[in-house]
Amino acid sequence: MIYLKNLLFQDKFHSKWLILIIDLLIVISSLLISFFIKNDLKFNEANNYYIILYSCIAALSFFSMRIHTRIIRYSNTKDMQRVITAVLVSNLAFLIVLYSIINPYLKLNFNNFQDIFLVNIFISSIVLIGFRILIKDMFQFITYKTATIKKENVLIYGSNTSSILIKNTVEAQEGTKMQVQGFIDTAADKLYKCIEQKIVYPDIAIDRLYKRFSIKTLFITSEHLKISGNKSVIEKCISLGIKVITVPPTNQWINGQPSINQFKDLKIEDLLDRDPIKLCKDHILKSLVGKRVLVTGAAGSIGAEIVRQVLCFNPELVVLCDQAETPLHNIQLEIEDSNNKNKVHLFIADIQNSNRIKMLFNHYRPQIVFHAAAYKHVPMMESNPTEAVLTNILGTKNMADISLEYKVEKFIMISTDKAVKPTNIMGASKRIAEMYIQSLNNAIVDGSIQDNKASQTKFITTRFGNVLGSNGSVIPRFKMQIERGGPVTVTHPDISRYFMTIPESVQLVLEAAVMGLGGEIFLFDMGKPIKITDLALNMIKLAGFKPGEDIKIVYTGLRPGEKLYEELLNKEEEIIPTYNNKIKISKTISHNYNNINENVNMLLAFNLINNVDEMVGLMKTMIPDFISNNSCFEKLDAKFQKTEVVNDIKYIPIRL
Repeated sequence: MIYLKNLLFQDKFHSKWLILIIDLLIVISSLLISFFIKNDLKFNEANNYYIILYSCIAALSFFSMRIHTRIIRYSNTKDMQRVITAVLVSNLAFLIVLYSIINPYLKLNFNNFQDIFLVNIFISSIVLIGFRILIKDMFQFITYKTATIKKENVLIYGSNTSSILIKNTVEAQEGTKMQVQGFIDTAADKLYKCIEQKIVYPDIAIDRLYKRFSIKTLFITSEHLKISGNKSVIEKCISLGIKVITVPPTNQWINGQPSINQFKDLKIEDLLDRDPIKLCKDHILKSLVGKRVLVTGAAGSIGAEIVRQVLCFNPELVVLCDQAETPLHNIQLEIEDSNNKNKVHLFIADIQNSNRIKMLFNHYRPQIVFHAAAYKHVPMMESNPTEAVLTNILGTKNMADISLEYKVEKFIMISTDKAVKPTNIMGASKRIAEMYIQSLNNAIVDGSIQDNKASQTKFITTRFGNVLGSNGSVIPRFKMQIERGGPVTVTHPDISRYFMTIPESVQLVLEAAVMGLGGEIFLFDMGKPIKITDLALNMIKLAGFKPGEDIKIVYTGLRPGEKLYEELLNKEEEIIPTYNNKIKISKTISHNYNNINENVNMLLAFNLINNVDEMVGLMKTMIPDFISNNSCFEKLDAKFQKTEVVNDIKYIPIRL
C-alpha cells in the first residue's frame, strides 16, 4: 500500500502536461467509441481527419480553460462543472467548424455527426469525471490507510454547498488526517439522506455519533453560530469534550474556497447569549461622514475598535492619539494594509500634558472627539492613586476644556460601570470625570461658560461594563493559565461581571454619540451578569480539558478595591428609553460646574504635594457612596457615613 502511494501520489504533483495528455486520450477514445456505436461498429478511414481536427480543438479548449492545471486529488464539484463545460465547448466548436468551413468549402461527406457528438459528450463527461473521482478516492483511501499519525473523526454542521466545500477542505489537508463522519442539520427534509457518501444526522444524534466514532471536532460556520437555536448544539459538543472549530462566512473565503488557515477555535465570546445589535447606520453616516475625528487611547482595545468602525463611515480624517508607542505602531501597520491609510494620522501625546494636546487641536481641528484614554486596572490604581487622578480626572479635564476652546461639536467620553457606587480609586476617578463632563455641559447650556449657542460643544458619556478580549481582561489571562496547564485563578466563587464584546460595545458608542444632545450618560444593555467561575469553567472545556481534573480552579481572594458585582446606575439615577432598545439614558444628578471645578482643582493640588489621604478623602466627599473595599483606604471611611444597598442580582451562567 505504501509502495502504491509513493508510486501514484508523490509529494511532488504530477505534471500538468501529463494530465492534459490523459484528458485528450480520453476524449479521443470517447469519440472513436461514439463513431463505432453510431456506425454499427464500422470505422471509415476518412474519419481520421475529423478525429485529428477534433483533437486540436479539444486541446485548445482544455488548455484555454486550464483544466489540466487542477490538482486531481483535490478536485471538487466546481472542478467537475468545469470539465463538463470544456467538453461542451470543444464539441460545439468542432460542429461550428464542421458546418461553417469543412462542409461548404471542402465538400466532405459526413452523416449523423449530431448524434455522434451527443454520444461523445455523454461518454467524455462521464469518463473524465470518473477518472478524477477515481484518483481522488484512491488518494484519500491510500492516504488514510497509510497515515502514521492518529486519525480524527469529525462532524460538520450544516448540509448546504458551503458545508460540502468545508468537507473537501478538511479532508484534503496534509498532516491532519481528519475523516468526516457526517453532517449535522435540523432541516427535516435532509435528515438521514446522503451527501457525498456522508449521512445527514439530526442534532440529537451527536451523543450517539460521539460514542460510535469517537468524534473529536465539530466544524461550524459563523453564520450558523449566530442562530440562537444552535447554541444547544455547541453546548452539547463542549460538554462531551468535542472541540468546536468556527469557519468564517463565505464572503471571506479566498476565491470561493475555505482555507484551513481561516478556521479558528470557538471563542468564549461566541457563547454569550446575546441578540445581534441593529444599528441605524444612516444616522451614524450623517454624523461622521466628512468629519475630522480624534480618538484618544487609540492604541487600546476600545480605542482601536472605534478607529476601525469610524473609518467605515468615510470621515475626512481620523487622528489616533496615545502615549503607548508600540501598540500605536501596531495599529498603524494594520491600517496601512487597508484603503484608509491616507485618512489616518498618528499623534503621540500624554493627555495630562495640556500644551501637547493643544498642539494636536491646533493642527488637526477635530470636530468629533472620542475620549477612551484612561487607566483602568483596579488593583494597580489602588496602589497608584495619584496617577489615576492625573490621567482619569486631569486628563479628561484637559481634553474637555480644550475641546470647548476649539469648538468641537461632540465630545464622547468612554466610562465604566465601576464608576457606580465605586469601591476603588479607579472607579471613583472615572465617576468624578463623569461629573466634570456633565457639569461642563450644564454650564454651557445655562450660558455661564459660553454665550455663543451656535458653537456649543455637546458632552456625552457612555457607560458600560467589562469587554471580552480587551487588554487586561480575564480572557487572555485565563487562556494563558490554561495553556501552561493551570491552575486558573479566580478571586471569589461568587464574583460576577457584565460583559460585552469589543465590536458591539463600540457599535453602541457610535450610535449613542449620534443621538446624544449633551449632558447624558448612556447606558448599554449588558444582558445579565456572568459569574467569572462559569467563564473559567467554559474556557477550560473549550480547550478540551476537564475542570477539576485536568485543570483546577483556585480562588485567591478579592483584590484591593475589587467588589463582587458591578452596577450600571446610582440609586438617584433613573432610566429613560431611546429608540434603540439596547441603549438607555440615565436621568442624571445635576452638578454645578463651579463647585465641581473647584473640587477637581483641589484634588490636583493635593496630588501635586502627594497628600494621598487628603486627596482620597476629598474624592469620598465628592462621591458619598464611595466606600473602599479590601483596601488601605478603608480607614478613611470612618469619617463618612457608610450606606450600602445590596441589589438582587440574577446571574446568567453559560450552561453546558
